This record gives sequence, structure tokens and C-alpha cells, in this order.
Amino acid sequence: MPYYVYITTNPAKTVLYIGITNSLSQRMAQHYSNRGSNQTFAGRYFCYNLLYFEEYAASKAAIEREKELKGWTRAKKESLIAVDNPDWLFCSRRKRKRTSAIRSFLRQDDRWLGGKSGRI
Repeated sequence: MPYYVYITTNPAKTVLYIGITNSLSQRMAQHYSNRGSNQTFAGRYFCYNLLYFEEYAASKAAIEREKELKGWTRAKKESLIAVDNPDWLFCSRRKRKRTSAIRSFLRQDDRWLGGKSGRI
């Protein structure tokens, strides 16, 4: 079963939310249903538009990556999104392509990946 680390945003693209799931479509439906709810961060800030995701075979790897991305600055997150989705178009079920551009971006600063840039 694949696991996904994903980044969503609000309609104005001013807030980013990073999460993990084993079903992107179900999780995006949950975020949409929770919009406006003060009970969750994503709901409170209307973060139901999918911008970016990565697929992992193991939950442990996905959890590690989620924690890593949550530690990044907003600028680093924006740069990562822009490599695969430069116009920040909302995507629903688009497969993420691991291109050489993404690998090149990740290798620019090994500290961003804790020296594990070969993982992707």
C-alpha cells in the first residue's frame, strides 16, 4: 500500500499544510468536508487544495519525510512545489513525476534532506 506526503493550500495560497495519508482522494475529500472547522488546522485555514505530493512504499519513510518538510522554511517549501508545479495549479489526482529537475533541486543543499539526497 502506498503512502503519500502532501502539501495543500487555501484558495488564496497564503497557508500551506503538510500531511501524510494512504489515500489521497479520501484525505482531500476529508479536508474539503472540514473546511471552515476550527477543530483542525487545515479546516480553520481552508487548506483543501492539493498542490504537491510524493509517494512512498513504506509508512516510516513517509513519516520521516513529512517531519522533514514541516521543518523547512516557507521559502524552501515554495521552491519544492515550484519544481513540479511552477504555476501552483490545484491538482486532484496527478501523479508526481520524479524528474531530474527535482533531484537537482534536492541536491542543491544536502542539509535540507539531512544528507539523504539519494533517497528520492
